[in-house]
Amino acid sequence: MAQSSATHSSSAAVIRLSFWSAVLTAVFAAAFLAVGIATPVRNVPYPYVPSFISGDYLWMYPAFLLAPTVVVLVASIHYHAADDKKAFSLIAVSFAIVYAAVITSDYFIQWTVVAPSIASGETAGLALWTQYNPHGLLVSLESLGYLALSGALLFAAMVLSGGKLERILRLVFVAGFILAAGSFAVLALLGYPIVTFEVAIITISCVVLIISGVLLSVLFRQNWRNVTHRV
Repeated sequence: MAQSSATHSSSAAVIRLSFWSAVLTAVFAAAFLAVGIATPVRNVPYPYVPSFISGDYLWMYPAFLLAPTVVVLVASIHYHAADDKKAFSLIAVSFAIVYAAVITSDYFIQWTVVAPSIASGETAGLALWTQYNPHGLLVSLESLGYLALSGALLFAAMVLSGGKLERILRLVFVAGFILAAGSFAVLALLGYPIVTFEVAIITISCVVLIISGVLLSVLFRQNWRNVTHRV
């Protein structure tokens, strides 16, 4: 009986964590998208170093917080996955970790290296690193990170096979991957710069995470109530 009570407490705690990770994913993704849209696009000529630091870095804060939150969310999906589908969810967690590692490193470098260097006038060698370079490392790493995220969500979709909510989530995840991979292929073939794909995949990722965050919070909330009613 004590073991059963302990198991119930553990399950309830994990479901609460799952629920809040889904809520925060939707919140951070919405904030990321909103701040990004509200931030004016600035064309800074080569060497892509502005003369002053403005609010151009604000959008990175919700994006930075979003990354580890998504890892927790995908890990929660892995926890709730059926045993015969945990291989897919584990792959999803692995891709999510790659996404988070790339994105957090990318933005942390902007805050701790690029912005202070611009502020102090130490701009030699910054051309590849600044966010104003349309084919710089920030844009390239972002594109890689969000591609990894789309891969994580694709594998997460493979474990969703239950009711209506799970079927909708699976559709959203698969559609997000198709749009991300398809836009990369099409834009590359048409010769567009990587910054065009960066904008496209960030928009796709944010919309997918907002929708899925809301749906997963409802799904986890239902599970939470089911566990509570079994007390």
